[in-house]
Amino acid sequence: MKINILRIILILLLLCTFFVIFGFSSQDGETSGGLSRNITNKILQISNKYNTLGQEEKEQIADKTEKIIRKVAHFSIYTVVGLLLMGLLNTYKIKENWRMILSILLGMLYAISDEIHQSFTPGRTPRIADVYIDTLGVILGILLILLGIKIYNKYITKILQKVTKNVM
Repeated sequence: MKINILRIILILLLLCTFFVIFGFSSQDGETSGGLSRNITNKILQISNKYNTLGQEEKEQIADKTEKIIRKVAHFSIYTVVGLLLMGLLNTYKIKENWRMILSILLGMLYAISDEIHQSFTPGRTPRIADVYIDTLGVILGILLILLGIKIYNKYITKILQKVTKNVM
């Protein structure tokens, strides 16, 4: 029963993440660019050095920084996709290699579908580089789950065994 609840929670979180990605991809180029620029400006304004620069220098730095922020956003949200996919597939009795492969393939397929979706959005263009970045994010999410499992199995179970021995 608990495993089914966990699966439902992970599926809902995954669907919510897909919904957020779809929402961002549905924004036209101007809206998406404006959001990215606002975030970039807020981050850059934290720096006192940036605030002392001239307008032209600020624009150049903002343009470069905005591109990085957009790619980090891609990578980050797909890291969440990788975490959720691998977490979900870990609830099934599938060999670890297959769980990893399936998680990567499902994440990559969603990334491809997202770029196709963007091709129908005004002012947006699909980029194969974004699919690569998204897939790398999925892979990081998978690796984080695997690391978490290793840490749990190596340390937490030993600690729990010691605690239960001391209690009894």
